[in-house]
Amino acid sequence: MAEIDPLPLSQLTTLRTGAAPERMVDATSRDELIAVLLDLWSRGEPWFVLGGGSNLFVGDEPFEGTVVRVRTTGIERLPGSRPGTARLRVQAGHDWDALVAAAVDAGLAGIEAMSGIPGTAGAAPVQNVGAYGQEIVQTLVEVELLDEATGEVSTVAAADLGLGFRTSVLKQHYGSVPNRSAVVLSITLELAEVGPGEVPVAGDQLRSALGLDPAASVSLAWVRDHVLATRRRKGMVLDDTDPDTWSAGSFFQNAIVSESFARTLPPECPRWPVGATLDPVLVIPLAAFDGVVPVPPATSRQVKVSAAWLIENAGLGKGFALPHSRAGLSTKHTLALTNRGGASANEIAQLARFVQQRVQAEFGLLLQPEPVLIDVEL
Repeated sequence: MAEIDPLPLSQLTTLRTGAAPERMVDATSRDELIAVLLDLWSRGEPWFVLGGGSNLFVGDEPFEGTVVRVRTTGIERLPGSRPGTARLRVQAGHDWDALVAAAVDAGLAGIEAMSGIPGTAGAAPVQNVGAYGQEIVQTLVEVELLDEATGEVSTVAAADLGLGFRTSVLKQHYGSVPNRSAVVLSITLELAEVGPGEVPVAGDQLRSALGLDPAASVSLAWVRDHVLATRRRKGMVLDDTDPDTWSAGSFFQNAIVSESFARTLPPECPRWPVGATLDPVLVIPLAAFDGVVPVPPATSRQVKVSAAWLIENAGLGKGFALPHSRAGLSTKHTLALTNRGGASANEIAQLARFVQQRVQAEFGLLLQPEPVLIDVEL
């Protein structure tokens, strides 16, 4: 553990906002991370942990507390729970895309569609990262947590994390606190051993994004290369020379709405069902059957709709910016709010509020921010 001269958070976050905090500490091992957090919690100081800085939107004023940079790395391969699988235990500070690359190189399937997502492994379960129909909830087995309330380390099953669309019990949503205040020390994934050869590609959303028909088979390396190329075209792969990537990725979440609300949106708005739709099973004892089968109860289904489509069709096209602002929508993808160079957090927040207002006025839907906001109001 090393206390360092605080660096401006604009240098450590992909949105490039934020002054230097009051205090900054680097934790390069699991034990160091535990020690510094327990010390902070015992003194009741304000704090937050910083991984890759890709899902943070930090205000312009200096953070009055300690920023803990999680710099732990390492991947350990373990036996899977059944034949044809393997587990990877990954330290929280390990670069997520480096993990995906390592899995693909080892012929392990399950996270290849999430290539190019910035950030660290420890941040991945906090908001159940995903792309093109793949989400970490599909492969996550467990996480190792340090709980603020107890100061104890525990291994928590993925099923107990409340993983949903870009959420978990660990995430600090805008305007609320996490249901469970804890820091991820490591994650464990279970992946399929498929090797370097060609295999069928699961998921309509991924096949559609890659232009594959349902019968197509390709290698994991092919999927990774083409996902990275697709993300680069959208400005979603970090590049110091490209202001379109100076962002927090998708600033707004794709909205989860009821099926009835989705029908109020234009039919051109892309939408995807959330979860499998299963017909209810009705069991009637033979002795009680009177020849009449009751009508099954109506079920409320949910649909995910494209926030990018809503923004663009509210009249805010790629590259849109407010007058005299250094913040703007990406010229490649309307879902990314970008820092075009030297933009303040206030400028980005003004743009975010304007986007919310336009979409709400046009479609009756208030988009929710995806990044964690620190000392910023929308």
